[in-house]
Amino acid sequence: MDYVGLAEAAAEKMGLYRRDPGGWRGCRRTSEVSVSWRPSAEFAGNVYRGEGIVPASTRDVWECIKPVAGGPRTKWDQNVKDFEVVEAVSDTVSVCRTTTPSAFMRVISPREFVDVVLTKQYEDGTMLSAATNVEHPLCPPQPNFVRGFNYPCGCFCIPLPGEPDRTQLLSFFQTDLGGYLPQTVVDSFFPASIAGFYSNLTKAVKALKA
Repeated sequence: MDYVGLAEAAAEKMGLYRRDPGGWRGCRRTSEVSVSWRPSAEFAGNVYRGEGIVPASTRDVWECIKPVAGGPRTKWDQNVKDFEVVEAVSDTVSVCRTTTPSAFMRVISPREFVDVVLTKQYEDGTMLSAATNVEHPLCPPQPNFVRGFNYPCGCFCIPLPGEPDRTQLLSFFQTDLGGYLPQTVVDSFFPASIAGFYSNLTKAVKALKA
């Protein structure tokens, strides 16, 4: 499996989503994030867009969300129970397994996801983490977990010129949760989950700075 090629294609797709403002429909707004969606071109579901300003430097925001084993994300992100690097393909590409706890009052049982993840820094200081689902011989489906599938997804940490303690976080979520879930549950879960992601991240960066 061409992990590097798949990861680079996911990163390219993130750039396309970032540059394409058309067709997004707002579905939730909080003081931390504006969430919108449009039908996915990748699977029979939706792609969700979250955009907000996090009150911290780009470095601190990246420290909280970067996809590394033993990183802080399992502590603050309520949708990540465990994160492990299965194979480091290169300095910037790795195959990872993420497990999630039950959610939505246990209507959604624990999930596992196997993704290839790419990290990239742009000349303006923007950091990107992009991912998409893959298969890996060391990650057969596990009992007690439903295998879900992330289609091209990711987060941009974007510095704000002249505002070193504020970062624009632009994120795209495109997930097939697998199993047999009513569409109404899926449509309710993601906007609430993304709002929670931004809220918990804001608390995490404040704790990091304290």
